[in-house]
Amino acid sequence: MPTVIKDREILAQDRWTVLREATGPDVLQAVPGRSFIVPMQFWLNFRAQLEEYPGERGVWLDSHQTPEPVAADLAGFSIIALNFPVFADGRSYSNARELREHYGYAGEIRAIGDVMRDQLYYMSRCGFNSFALRHDQDPEICLRAFEDFSTGYQSSVNESLPLFRRRGGVWKE
Repeated sequence: MPTVIKDREILAQDRWTVLREATGPDVLQAVPGRSFIVPMQFWLNFRAQLEEYPGERGVWLDSHQTPEPVAADLAGFSIIALNFPVFADGRSYSNARELREHYGYAGEIRAIGDVMRDQLYYMSRCGFNSFALRHDQDPEICLRAFEDFSTGYQSSVNESLPLFRRRGGVWKE
């Protein structure tokens, strides 16, 4: 089970179980009441059964998927996990920002998969507030990643104006 940082604190215990693969919703009956994060396609295929499930539910999107297919359901998810299958695949950054800015999602957005220290600061600027660290990452060292930079040049989910606008300067070409 990966170590999770949420809201810049290391969680002592994570209540969520990421369901990576399953053929049907009967897997949920084996552990009733557990909090599951299910793949988006699993949610789309078995939505009716999942809505009856007594535990908390979240959904995870792979990097090639967009939030649009579950847009109408976002308010019902306590958590949305976005997968990073490899370090170099940055598509989930865009999904996090879209969830926050376009859809107004205010719940937990968790990075899962190949999540390393070097990404945490940038992920947080895109809207992630939870990170399931790769097994070889030291959580105490990872916490310091959020302080790597005092500010960003670009706008972000947390700061809508780019640095040159925040400093009151006028852009001249």
